[in-house]
Amino acid sequence: MDIDALRASRAGSWTRLHDLARRHRMSGPEIDQLAVLYRQGAADLASVRAQNPDPDLIRVLSRDLAAARARLTGTPGASTASLSRWFRVSLPAALFETRWWIAGVTAVFLLVCSLQAWWLLRDPSLFAALGSPSELEAYAKQDFVAYYSQDTSAEFGASVWFNNAFIALQCVGGGITGVLPVYVLFQNAQSLGVSAAVVIEYAGPGQFFSFILPHGIPELTAIFIAGAAGLRVFWSMLVPGPRTRLQAVASTGRAMVTIALGLVILLFVSGVLEGFVTPSGLPVVVKVSLGALVTAGVWGYILVVGRRVVAAGFTGDLETDAGHVVPVAG
Repeated sequence: MDIDALRASRAGSWTRLHDLARRHRMSGPEIDQLAVLYRQGAADLASVRAQNPDPDLIRVLSRDLAAARARLTGTPGASTASLSRWFRVSLPAALFETRWWIAGVTAVFLLVCSLQAWWLLRDPSLFAALGSPSELEAYAKQDFVAYYSQDTSAEFGASVWFNNAFIALQCVGGGITGVLPVYVLFQNAQSLGVSAAVVIEYAGPGQFFSFILPHGIPELTAIFIAGAAGLRVFWSMLVPGPRTRLQAVASTGRAMVTIALGLVILLFVSGVLEGFVTPSGLPVVVKVSLGALVTAGVWGYILVVGRRVVAAGFTGDLETDAGHVVPVAG
């Protein structure tokens, strides 16, 4: 294929496609023309990719075709209005519908963590399996604290954000299995219980709670929400209710995506707290209060805002909350 010849013969059509795809308002005939140009452009792009893949031409055509597709399907993109609606309606509704799952996951996680710590603390000889007394003391008094200052605050906060996002992704993405969220949550509860027991035994409870609570309260809340959202999808597959199994899973799955997007924000805030507040010289009561305030805000958002929008008929399902959008002229 001669790229130059193709450019010369299709230049007018591609220019018109570019202009129409970005026009704010179109008449009925212009929409019809855009649909024709879109099909022609898609065929041209397929030919270029198959016979003479010119990266510049592929980039330009792909960009214009994506814009045209968005205009034809009525997809508005991430506008300020759509983001505002997501934050005011979809997210709180999805969280409120999942509130009892969040409470249940929280209770079980804390129970497993507490039992693990109690099991070790009740018999100090069990610590021998974890390391020598000098190693455990060094961890409790030095390594546990140094962990929060190992990089610059920004670098450490970013790494924590990524690590916690990965845990949340496992819970959310593997929710349909019903096993992966339980496994991930159990492993983390057990690990936290072991750390708590070691630090409390060798450095005292003040050492543990003063460094865990500031960021740990909102951070764990995000993990609990992720686990609850994932398990709710699995439950909808087992008990679909009056809907078909496919409809139930699809609806809770879309709500799960809504929640997952919200967790990005909460985990970012937790990462900031862990990177900048936890290792800071602020009084312990101030640091813990900041973490508790963030968590209280989350639950207030769920129970107050969520209750109101659910009462208004919203569910957190992106499809039913937004309605079906069809191409329109104008």
